[in-house]
Amino acid sequence: MDIEDRVNLITRNLQEVVTLKELYALLEVNDKPKGYIGFEPSGLFHIGWLIWANKVKDLVNAGVDFYLLAATWHAWINDKLGGDIELIRKAAKHVIHVLEAIGVDTSRIHVVFSEEMISDSDYWTLLLKVAKSNTLARVRRALTIMGRRAEEADLDVSKLIYPLMQVTDIFYLDLDIALGGMDQRKAHMLARDTADKIGMKKVIALHTPLLTGLQGARRMNSHKELDELALDVKMSKSKPETAIFVFDDPEEVERKILKAYCPPRSVEFNPIIEINKYILFTEPGFELLVERPAKYGGTITISSYSELEKMYVEGSLHPLDLKKATASALNKVLEPIRRYFRANKDARNLLEELRKVEVTR
Repeated sequence: MDIEDRVNLITRNLQEVVTLKELYALLEVNDKPKGYIGFEPSGLFHIGWLIWANKVKDLVNAGVDFYLLAATWHAWINDKLGGDIELIRKAAKHVIHVLEAIGVDTSRIHVVFSEEMISDSDYWTLLLKVAKSNTLARVRRALTIMGRRAEEADLDVSKLIYPLMQVTDIFYLDLDIALGGMDQRKAHMLARDTADKIGMKKVIALHTPLLTGLQGARRMNSHKELDELALDVKMSKSKPETAIFVFDDPEEVERKILKAYCPPRSVEFNPIIEINKYILFTEPGFELLVERPAKYGGTITISSYSELEKMYVEGSLHPLDLKKATASALNKVLEPIRRYFRANKDARNLLEELRKVEVTR
């Protein structure tokens, strides 16, 4: 695979690359760059996470030496799963099972739990260097990466350690590439800014889009507004009626989609449109089959997302027809994951245990 092919594979289906020029330069001199994503084990795996999970497959296939960080201590700081560290570890194992179910070859990646890093005194030395190189205001602005607003640190000072840990993770692992959703952008920018101050490598940031929750969202007019309201917009496991989980049975998937926000002719913050754009049409050779009576245009096959968007905006595709087609297609994508959980006893037991736990923001 030449550099152009590798860049295309690494950057497809992303919302942002910081920066593309740096990525080309990296691949010119490093055939096996180090990349990572850190995930906070905070509950059950919903379809929004399939976006970054599929991106992991791309990076591994592009020859990136990939690290998967189970950010267990980060989740503990963030009060996930009641602060029960054992439950948090089980949630991390649940995520790894889902990655295997969708075809991520975990034998080709390094799975690291945050406990392994924080047991090293060098990690904390590095974290203090990061802290000394940044102002309180700068770190507070990054708190949105953990789904928190800046003022929440006034009640719990440990929240301020979270962004510092995320930056330290990147430096400690000596990474070239950091993958994350757009909600992680501030942490990656903090790492890039800090790198120059303490003589560390400036990481290249790859940002995937965020999937809007099934409740939808109003149009937002600025990046500032989007950042401030992200907690209410993106799909969240703490709001189960607004999320589709990868193990939901077919009837549940259809029920949730039929209830979802899907305004006619509008694609912005439309979760049904986004499921097609970010999940279904990223599948190789995918086509959306829309079955409808002849008097409403008859059954059609839509071969690309651009075709779908054009039809929807023009009004030639009704929201209900789109919902039914999307539910059917998504269920086919999720069926191998359901089969995996039915067949794997450990995965099934973890799932059943986590299902009993109330997930909070």
